[in-house]
Amino acid sequence: MKWVKDFSDGDRIIGQLLISGVVKGVTDKGLSYLNVTLQDKSGSIEAKKWDATDEDLALFTVGKVINVDGMVNQYKNALQFKINAASEADPALIDYSNFQKVSPIPLDELKAKLDHYLNSFKDPDVKLIANKVIGHFYDKYITYPAAVRVHHEFGSGILHHSLAMADLAEAVAKLYPQVDRDILICGCLIHDIGKTVEYEKPLTPSVTVEGKLAGHISIMYAEFKKIVDPLNIKSEVPLLLEHMILSHHGTHEFGSPVLPSTREAMLLSMIDLLDSRMMVLNKALGETKPGEFSQKIWAMDNICFYKPKDRNK
Repeated sequence: MKWVKDFSDGDRIIGQLLISGVVKGVTDKGLSYLNVTLQDKSGSIEAKKWDATDEDLALFTVGKVINVDGMVNQYKNALQFKINAASEADPALIDYSNFQKVSPIPLDELKAKLDHYLNSFKDPDVKLIANKVIGHFYDKYITYPAAVRVHHEFGSGILHHSLAMADLAEAVAKLYPQVDRDILICGCLIHDIGKTVEYEKPLTPSVTVEGKLAGHISIMYAEFKKIVDPLNIKSEVPLLLEHMILSHHGTHEFGSPVLPSTREAMLLSMIDLLDSRMMVLNKALGETKPGEFSQKIWAMDNICFYKPKDRNK
């Protein structure tokens, strides 16, 4: 069976896919249907199951691997999958590594870069805090996704995102020598660790009860205090990092309880937005042919982005 990323208009697909999303709908004639998101480790595709029965409603649940038989077709400039038949896959015949999306950068490379940054801090308070906080969450920090859907929604997504931000921060700090490089990079590395509590990590990421009720910013602030306060650090480094955690979404509208009020906090929120939006945009344009526009991107104000033609051809 082809990987999802290689599906083409007109393909008949028979094989296993993971259900990562299900929404029930009703036609104008009152008939039930299902909008289903199917995925493997290479990508995902939106699917339809028409004339959905009670058995279909029981079968199509998030996190389940199913056997599918259907057709790929082009609909409104995007590929869609029509499910003709489906059944639950035998667990003994499932290779779960085929279905979990992971970072395109090997984990060993990500871990090596993380070690580089943790050893690079010159400020002893920053170095102590970074190593204590990340060490406390290490196993989840290096494996958990950074989102359910929007950006870095794959295994090691938090680590991938945080290190990309640290790379950007390193360049910014060299351009603007007034920036406290250690504080900025530490903020990049720890700002999203609360997502290790906000999310669960089965094959398809989901939000925990605590994540829904508190959110990763509040969770991380509380966890940071529990880990760092006993260190009895006398400098204002802990306070500066607490502020960066609380303000990294940039605005009240996006969930930050306070607004960025230091140079490093402002830069952190801007770098966070830049990396997350580039990931969203790269994903959309990766599914777009040169010379055409992408689908509307919800996370980018529903804008369709143009993918320029290859000038080397």
